[in-house]
Amino acid sequence: MRPHRLRHRAGLLAVAVALCAVGLWSLGADAQPAPTPKGDATSSALSIPHTLYKLDNGLTVILHEDHTQPLVAVNVSVNVGSRDEPPKRTGFAHLFEHLMFMGTERVPEKMFDEWMEIEGAWNNASTGEDRTTYYAVGPSHTLPLLLWLEADRLSVLGEQIDQDKLDAQRLVVRNERRQEVENKPYGKVRLRLPELLFPEGHPYHHPVIGSHADLEAATVADVRGFFLTWYVPQNLSLVVAGDFDPATTRPLIERYFGGIKPGQPLPARRTPSQPAQLNGVVRATLEDNVTLTKVMMAWLSPPLFAPGDAELDVLSEILSSGKASRLYKALVYDRQLAQRVTAYQASMRLRSYFVVEAVARPGAKLDEIERVIDEAIARLSTETMSQQELQRAKNQYETGYVARMESLATRASMLNTYFVHHGNPDWARADLQRYLDVTTAGAQQVAAKVLDPKRRVILHVVPKGKGAKSAPGGKP
Repeated sequence: MRPHRLRHRAGLLAVAVALCAVGLWSLGADAQPAPTPKGDATSSALSIPHTLYKLDNGLTVILHEDHTQPLVAVNVSVNVGSRDEPPKRTGFAHLFEHLMFMGTERVPEKMFDEWMEIEGAWNNASTGEDRTTYYAVGPSHTLPLLLWLEADRLSVLGEQIDQDKLDAQRLVVRNERRQEVENKPYGKVRLRLPELLFPEGHPYHHPVIGSHADLEAATVADVRGFFLTWYVPQNLSLVVAGDFDPATTRPLIERYFGGIKPGQPLPARRTPSQPAQLNGVVRATLEDNVTLTKVMMAWLSPPLFAPGDAELDVLSEILSSGKASRLYKALVYDRQLAQRVTAYQASMRLRSYFVVEAVARPGAKLDEIERVIDEAIARLSTETMSQQELQRAKNQYETGYVARMESLATRASMLNTYFVHHGNPDWARADLQRYLDVTTAGAQQVAAKVLDPKRRVILHVVPKGKGAKSAPGGKP
């Protein structure tokens, strides 16, 4: 993800929009309102009204009107992530995210940001294992500019990448790896944990940011080929949300994006050469520039939106959300063994993982922390939790979910996420309903099936020079 800057100045929008007359037009298909899922009374108010249609080149367009504030959001999802990178070319999806901001002949370097910021708009992007997303938010009047800038780079940037651009962004990404991963306390976990959870050859075995060696090996032909393979209309979906007029916006979209040529048929996405499974307890120790030890436990878990995914989100709330949560009370408040504790479900499309981590207080024994965590995890599957505790966790999740929907940018992101995974952008009600439907018996069954103490990764992050003393009952 790129850090974004925001400046407010008046002026050059007319100049930038005048450039929009250069190329980029075609016809679009008729709009078809998308069906919405059924939900109960609690979730029925959660809906993101929209219109879904496709351009002739295969680009999916999703329009969501909201005139409550004079803002617009543009969100582009590219259905490619680090899982799609070929061997010895890790980090390509993230590298290309950076290259997308390097400028074109019509939009010189740095002007992509500059023209937006002059008018009070901002942009950013993110890359994950399964997708890459680009987004921009600005005052309503900036929509023509936001659309044209996005269409311009999607139409020509691939063929305009040169050695200088590649070298510049390769250096940026390698420095990002050093600053945000290698030299950040506990950051190296992001490199090590995927290797421990997923076997070599699995699409999730390597980290999103890639390796220095693979980034150094990248050639201009490599990155151009990546663009021509994945950054094609049939692999993109565009969301426009906010205060706009569809009658004037649809022709703009057709004009700017319709001229982008459809690419070759998409290749088959990478699938695991062998299933991800843990046949025992995998222990590892990672030395880092830290002063306090961290204990991490991780289990392979159901994929995003699959049965069990919602239950594990709810269980993470029960374990570590708030001072009354089970692990916080046991480790931080009662026994004062940990500075902080966290549990979460890291949901991904092929397979997810569930994590519990605790940062130890000075002098705390790691085996004692592990024992407390094990006791809490065991109770999830052996003791029926109270309805009150479950409802509190569900309420916390529901409150957070509804609060996120207040953001226009988040709603635009949700529309794209739900379209990519379900073909229906307005899946918000069904998504929340998964959590409202969680029962004590269902959560208990998922905990017993997934959180097996005999099938997990246990990782200790320790100060440098103390690795050999950190792993009770196993090899460091």
